[in-house]
Amino acid sequence: MLAAVWLAPSPVTHAADPVFSGPQPAEKTTPFKVLDLASDKEGAERNPVTDNAGAPTALVFLHGIERSLVPLLRVIDEYGADHKDRIKTEIVFLAPDRLAGEQRSKAASKSLRLQSRIGLSLDGAEGPGNYGLNKDCLMTIVTAISNQVTANFALVQPGIADAPKVLEALARTAGDTNPPTVADLSARHAARAGARPGGETMRRDNAANSDKPKEPFPGAVPTDDQLQFLLRRFIRATNDVATTDKLLADVKAHILGKPDLQKQAIDGWVRVLHFGDRYGNEYSRKVGREFLESLQKSTAPRP
Repeated sequence: MLAAVWLAPSPVTHAADPVFSGPQPAEKTTPFKVLDLASDKEGAERNPVTDNAGAPTALVFLHGIERSLVPLLRVIDEYGADHKDRIKTEIVFLAPDRLAGEQRSKAASKSLRLQSRIGLSLDGAEGPGNYGLNKDCLMTIVTAISNQVTANFALVQPGIADAPKVLEALARTAGDTNPPTVADLSARHAARAGARPGGETMRRDNAANSDKPKEPFPGAVPTDDQLQFLLRRFIRATNDVATTDKLLADVKAHILGKPDLQKQAIDGWVRVLHFGDRYGNEYSRKVGREFLESLQKSTAPRP
């Protein structure tokens, strides 16, 4: 599920204004409910804030899983596991549908071998109402002591580049004066999960070591940063109709009159549509196919 083969490293975002998501430093973390997905009480409802009773806590809200955020999530999870006596790490998935969200979150947690407390928000894709989570942020991290926020990270396109400052905040919240490095934590996860340096999980079947050439996937990843950024946002399963339409309109405006970008858009949509329901939702796949067909027709050589 997480072998997001078309995805390149997280592109540069172009937001001019600061992005806010979740309670800010000095504000309070208030109670909210999740469905427990990874403990001996799996399937039960619980309240992370109440359960942790003011202990140092890291709340990691996820609107989805993309390849670019996985290394950062693993660093957070590994630090939390190594310092569970100092800080409570809660990973909270957000999804519009409870059943589908539960299935996907469990699969992601298992695939990534997460060790933290895993929950699915019972407040849908928006998350706890009084938290003010920004759906444009793929990941929102809130650290707190005595239910008072000590740090907040609103990450639209999170990646390993965010890890040092996040790790610094985790250590400060945990009272850890000698934290491990990002590289140390990444290596520990790789060793625990049986992975090669660089994050590629080792395959234990003979086929993986075969010299037989692999069939290439159709299409290609856009090389234009902005186009790749828009496409990555377009394929989020949590997008509603209005968000999907707005993103597609932004793509059309960005590539208008630019043959090279139009070719990149065709290749990008060919790639993601090849994987069927692995990316996006029913509506985004429908309008994505219509967009691709229209673009291919408009750019086809005239006889």
